[in-house]
Amino acid sequence: MWLKPEEVLLKNALKLWVTQKSSCYFVLQRRRGHGEGGGRLTGRLVGALDAVLDSSARVAPFRILLQVPGSQVYSPIACGELLNGSDIYWAIATGATLEEINQHWDWLEQNLLHTLSVFDNKDDIASFVKGKVKALIAEETSSRLAEQEEEPEKFREALVKFEARFNFPEAEKLVTYYSCCCWKGRVPRQGWLYLSINHLCFYSFFLGKELKLVIPWVDIQKLERTANVFLTDTIRITTQNKERDFSTFLNLDEVFKIMEQLADVTLRRLLDNEVFDLDPDLQEPSQITKRDLEARAQNEFFRAFFRLPRKERLHAVVDCSLWTPFSRCHTVGRMFTSDSYICFASREDGCCNVVLPLREVVSIEKMEDTSLLPNPIIVSIRSKMAFQFIELKDRENLVEGLLVRLKQVHANHPVHYDSSPSDDDDMTSPVFYSTSMCSDKFGDLEMVSSQSSEEREKDKSPLPHPEPLTAVFQQSGSQSPDSRLSREQIKISLWNDHFVEYGRTVCMFRTEKIRKLVAMGIPESLRGRLWLLFSDAVTDLASHPGYYGNLVEQSLGRCCLVTEEIERDLHRSLPEHPAFQNETGIAALRRVLTAYAHRNPKIGYCQSMNILTSVLLLYAKEEEAFWLLVAVCERMLPDYFNHRVIGAQVDQSVFEELIREHLPELAEHMNDLSALASISLSWFLTLFLSIMPLESAVNVVDCFFYDGIKAIFQLGLAVLEANAEDLCSSKDDGQALMILSRFLDHIKNEDSPGPPIGSHHAFFSDDQEPYPVTDIADLIRDSYEKFGNQSVEQIEHLRCKHRIRVLQGHEDTTKQNVLRVVIPEVSILPEDLDELYDLFKRAHMMSCYWEHPKPMALRHDPSRPYAEQYRIDARQFAHLFQLVSPWTCGVHTEILAERTFRLLDDNMDQLMEFKAFVSCLDVMYNGEMNEKIKLLYRLHIPPALTENDRDSQSPLKNPLLSTSRPLVLGDTIDYQKQLKQMIKDLAKEKDKTEKELPKMSQREFIQFCKTLYSMFHEDPEENELYQAIATVTTLLLQIGEVGQRSSSSGSCSQECGEELQASAPSPEQDSVFAETGKTPQDPGAFPEAGEGDWTVSLEHILASLLTEQSLVNFFEKPLNIKSKLENAKLHQYSLKALEMSHPPQPELKLNNL
Repeated sequence: MWLKPEEVLLKNALKLWVTQKSSCYFVLQRRRGHGEGGGRLTGRLVGALDAVLDSSARVAPFRILLQVPGSQVYSPIACGELLNGSDIYWAIATGATLEEINQHWDWLEQNLLHTLSVFDNKDDIASFVKGKVKALIAEETSSRLAEQEEEPEKFREALVKFEARFNFPEAEKLVTYYSCCCWKGRVPRQGWLYLSINHLCFYSFFLGKELKLVIPWVDIQKLERTANVFLTDTIRITTQNKERDFSTFLNLDEVFKIMEQLADVTLRRLLDNEVFDLDPDLQEPSQITKRDLEARAQNEFFRAFFRLPRKERLHAVVDCSLWTPFSRCHTVGRMFTSDSYICFASREDGCCNVVLPLREVVSIEKMEDTSLLPNPIIVSIRSKMAFQFIELKDRENLVEGLLVRLKQVHANHPVHYDSSPSDDDDMTSPVFYSTSMCSDKFGDLEMVSSQSSEEREKDKSPLPHPEPLTAVFQQSGSQSPDSRLSREQIKISLWNDHFVEYGRTVCMFRTEKIRKLVAMGIPESLRGRLWLLFSDAVTDLASHPGYYGNLVEQSLGRCCLVTEEIERDLHRSLPEHPAFQNETGIAALRRVLTAYAHRNPKIGYCQSMNILTSVLLLYAKEEEAFWLLVAVCERMLPDYFNHRVIGAQVDQSVFEELIREHLPELAEHMNDLSALASISLSWFLTLFLSIMPLESAVNVVDCFFYDGIKAIFQLGLAVLEANAEDLCSSKDDGQALMILSRFLDHIKNEDSPGPPIGSHHAFFSDDQEPYPVTDIADLIRDSYEKFGNQSVEQIEHLRCKHRIRVLQGHEDTTKQNVLRVVIPEVSILPEDLDELYDLFKRAHMMSCYWEHPKPMALRHDPSRPYAEQYRIDARQFAHLFQLVSPWTCGVHTEILAERTFRLLDDNMDQLMEFKAFVSCLDVMYNGEMNEKIKLLYRLHIPPALTENDRDSQSPLKNPLLSTSRPLVLGDTIDYQKQLKQMIKDLAKEKDKTEKELPKMSQREFIQFCKTLYSMFHEDPEENELYQAIATVTTLLLQIGEVGQRSSSSGSCSQECGEELQASAPSPEQDSVFAETGKTPQDPGAFPEAGEGDWTVSLEHILASLLTEQSLVNFFEKPLNIKSKLENAKLHQYSLKALEMSHPPQPELKLNNL
């Protein structure tokens, strides 16, 4: 390929290069030791030198130099490498094939050689050629292969090497590549690591030894950073059977992040289709670049850190400082700008975070640049607050982009200003009025859509409940009313003071101080409102006026499986609370759950959503509870509420790792931490609401809405630490469950104004001995102090790591369940079935890798039964058939594979499951002779054989004509008697309940014979088998003729007989299927009516085959599937790549099912 011209001194390179071609301006050189048999040792020495020095591909096996006459300086303008029969050595740059080098040489001779003679100046010649080559490179780099890469020349060169060495189809896009070492035991192999959209590949050539590794991302079960005895930091790739360590990267952090992103993207795209459509980045794998992956990782962190909607796309991250009035200084941090938000996070974790929805922003203005306030901007919001950012780089472009998005947001969601806040009692509460830091006045807390729109919705929809259920079903606690009010008033006073200093809207400053207030428990009168603010559900609520009412109208009254499940669980939702002991609370719960199921059918309804929604309704209005549920299900607990609860399982796996890290003694005692994970599953799914008294659990929900899933992790660790001693002395999982259940049931909230309400899943409510009570505030405080150091970035990294393990665990479960069903029904050994399943799944995956667009029916669907999750189409089946079937028939194999697929495709959906595939192979390898012949018979009658069969143009399609001359085999009369007796015996043994197979026509019989003939090719007993099949064929033709004559009238029989003798087989048929004494008289086609009369049955064919011992031996000889499996594992990829490089012609497509 063309390279950027660089100077090369030949004085010290003459020993390494040999000139192959030369002209007055150009020299084509071969690296010494390459391309010649006699230079083998030299080639190895040169290759070893290249690998050790890790030099560039400028010393690749072939190169073209620009020669400026009279100068000792040459410029290499193209270089390549010999791929067939020559050694390949690693270098920093890359080369091309020998054919490409010759193409470049021809191009230079045809386009430049004669042109250069017009130049008089040597420098002009050099400048012209170098400029021309650079132009060629620039033209090539405009293609899709390199347009988004920072170094397109090097990237394209690496791409050519990647394609040449691994022979993938063009659709396998290379993302990036790195120089590194792969450890094989204690020996490092220096080489190159290629990361593509579907595979991790490594190539090394050192001291004459070539090493190639190809690891599909979907096969990786663990991806982690670790250390070995030689290096402190390596990347370990774990698959089902092997571990591979890679090290000596220039930037290991960058490599690991890219690997992590690629593995996550590919696994979720191929194995987790339930959320596939929710992430647009996963839908076009061919467009993924390294830059895209880095941006995606940043996007994921941004959305997780600020708990924003998945659709939010990050536009810019800039360093800056924010004026924080409470500390009277500027706080250093970073600004994040996205489609609908401006966010700020301080450099010191937890010091100060701000979320500014653009819907709340009134203006964005640039201030005068001064030495004290460099590059400042002011962001003003609706509640009469202003945020000052300084030290912003590229301020002009940043502000310009923000103003464009601000205008768009306001156009899409017009802001309704409410001039009469006194209409809403909650809005006039003193808690939500305060003085502003700037103007001593605070605006109203804007939370809901305009009053007028809310009123309109009430008039036309089933009436949502206008206030939180706790306001209607107020309970009197065990404490005196004065005591209860004083506690609440103290908390309200603290919050009111906080609002004065830090803000009261969603745009408030979020600091460590507010976290402490949340940990103490939010006052009941403020709980619902603050949940809306912390989760930013308030923005969704304000941006979608009337949305909930419309959903309620559309969803109520509909009956489906989801609504039936909801109805079943309605009365199980907090049954001990009076709000859900009457129709008011039940109706509100029904409306919210059915509306959400209607909004998000992918999730629909999952158990535990009813408990969570019940609590939301207690503290928030009905429409607010709906948007809180949206925030929890779609943002704060992603992938929790779906068919496989993948998100909850991932967090369970993360929780196990945190236990090992923070509670090592407990982890050591509990050998299998999955038991603790199963116990704690409900902690995550219901946020402790189902296993802790309600008045205590709502404090946990407070922390969750402020800190996200981190609050649940740290509280879970605190619970385990509090019971660590008892758990270490427990004898089994049951006892551990009892210990934790009793502890959680005795967690109380001394500050709760209401009466104690135990969890409806409490295990121990009638303890005979008093059990010590734990205050929820103390437990939460301990959790923050001891385990609150986990950052969002660390948790997201752990989630990404463990998602791989969880998804692969599901794949293993699917595999084991499929094999458990199949093993009893076949004779193939379990270990061979295991490998067959891997081949079957890989065939499906390869179609997902490279065939676009794929029908939805072919995608992996984890919601289907285990046996139906992976299915293959006819072309994928043909590949597997060619690789593992013992019935290989040369060019006829693909035709036989198509017929086999049609036979096994019972429901005509053009897809095949693993069970059907293995059952067919089992007959081929382990079936009795009669079972194998029966299968072959069925492959040559409808529906397997069709009128439009691909073999329809074969000379053997025409009816095979026999002779009326009797076949003489010894004593004819005795033979006929023996044949009749064999047919009778077979008929007696036939299963009475089995459906009788239709008889085979002459055309079908010819195809049957052709298949047998093809199967015998290259068999050690080939000649004997050909003679035997010729004898059997002639006998069966006579049997068919006898049946035809006996069923026809005299005249018709005579006419058909004359027509039969009037045609003759083609020369190809003579030696096997016809008499040698006959010559063709009339090449006309055989009449359809005559063909329909000529038939033979399965019993006739089987009885005839049994007369030839060589045929019996052929079908009864033992077959070994292991060698086929080993060969298939080696060649499955190459066969698919060959097919992709030579796509099938339209007329060969399987379109006659």
